[in-house]
Amino acid sequence: MIGPLVNILINGLAYGVLLFLMAGGLSVTMGLMGFANLAHGSLAMLGGYIVVGLMRDYHWPFLLTLPAAAIGAAIAGWIVERTIFKRFYGGKELDQVLLTIGIVSMTVAIATYVWGSTPQPVRVPEFLDGRVHVGIVDVGTYRLFLILLGGLLTLGLVLGIERTTFGAKIRAAVDNRRMTVSCGINVDRLFTLAFAIGSALAGLGGGLAVYLVGLDPSFPVKYLVYLLIVVVVGGLGSIQGTLLAAIALGICDVAGKYYVPEAGAFVLYAVTVLLLLWRPQGIFGR
Repeated sequence: MIGPLVNILINGLAYGVLLFLMAGGLSVTMGLMGFANLAHGSLAMLGGYIVVGLMRDYHWPFLLTLPAAAIGAAIAGWIVERTIFKRFYGGKELDQVLLTIGIVSMTVAIATYVWGSTPQPVRVPEFLDGRVHVGIVDVGTYRLFLILLGGLLTLGLVLGIERTTFGAKIRAAVDNRRMTVSCGINVDRLFTLAFAIGSALAGLGGGLAVYLVGLDPSFPVKYLVYLLIVVVVGGLGSIQGTLLAAIALGICDVAGKYYVPEAGAFVLYAVTVLLLLWRPQGIFGR
């Protein structure tokens, strides 16, 4: 009984880390910046295709493709933010939602045209493809790698957003842009940097997710609901809340599919409803 339970916890933790990496940037843009970017999953999909393309066409090693995925998604996010999104800051949420849903549809069509509709496989190095004996269970090396990497990135993100003036400046700019500008802060540059960081996290998460969950053009649509659930349950703008929600929902999803596979994702949605009934503003929401 203990062995399967430990496996579920570890697999759920690794899945939760993936959700956090993809949703952490959405927590920044939606929670701190007040912009409803439903196209965030498209940036994660771009990171996945960068990893697949560099490994397949240019024979890059897997670990080297991950920084490239983050940088590529950051550049794409920067371009979209500077050319399109900046015109909608402070606008109606419905306009932002319709705009970003349209972008999702466009990216799905582009990905289908360029890479086709078939799932894209990826091979990881041998030292990440095995299993490690931990106590009474055998754990996948790749999942342990995800947990370790996710922990380091989470620490860096929390220290960079929650413990510096950077996050405070973003919140100030969202609450009162004119006053923030009068204090000598370049709000446009600040928003662009925050959006690029969020996009880089999404690209990295998408690149890491290919090995576990696969990749096809429906990726941004398939995981949009999961990312929104993580951000809302954790509390808008709270990095710690997003992490806790991602881990909790990841474990619940894996456990539900293991114990009641016929229920599908029902367990995840049921837990989400119960958490929001308990804390409508999210676990760490204010």
